[in-house]
Amino acid sequence: MSRPDPDAIHPIPGYEGEIYVKPTLKNPNITVGDFTYIADSEFERHVTHHYPFLNDRLIIGKFCQIASGVEFVMNGANHQMNAVSTFPFYTLQGWAMDPPAPSDLPQKGDTVVGNDVWIGQNAVILPGTRIGDGAIIGASSVVAGEVAPYTVVAGNPARVIRKRFDDALIALLLEWKWWDKEIDEINRLIPLLTCSDLNAVAQAIRRLIS
Repeated sequence: MSRPDPDAIHPIPGYEGEIYVKPTLKNPNITVGDFTYIADSEFERHVTHHYPFLNDRLIIGKFCQIASGVEFVMNGANHQMNAVSTFPFYTLQGWAMDPPAPSDLPQKGDTVVGNDVWIGQNAVILPGTRIGDGAIIGASSVVAGEVAPYTVVAGNPARVIRKRFDDALIALLLEWKWWDKEIDEINRLIPLLTCSDLNAVAQAIRRLIS
């Protein structure tokens, strides 16, 4: 039996329309965990306005599922908003403007996505967004701010639809952190990870972490 390889670019033999992101990265300000994939043949073109001089980072965890058309908008998209004009004269040739002070730009910080997050098709993740482990982002959503772990959000702007599980199971999953296990152990855990009997799942996790 073959073993999953986090350094493989194409996880589906003979199909190039889906890639594991981590082994394709070139930008040092992007960090992505093992086995996170995107439904595309390239990832970094989905990260826009990511200028080196701003030094903001995109950090994505393990086992995330990123659909086609998703865009991570970084802080370079932000214009100065505390002056009369928002026009970025300093970025364009021939205009007599020095770059504004960092404090004059609405920087939102790093964008951070947890583990086992599903981001639906054509979703837009705005600068500084923080998405918790196990969250689901609906297709075509525009997401800003904080998304709690194991929460489903959708819409423009994205709003909470529901929690995926009750608070007790969410707490167990966040303590358990299945995504940090070794590959062979995760393989053995697949029947549990894909079981829809949540009461049985909760009982099994309690035994595993006790």
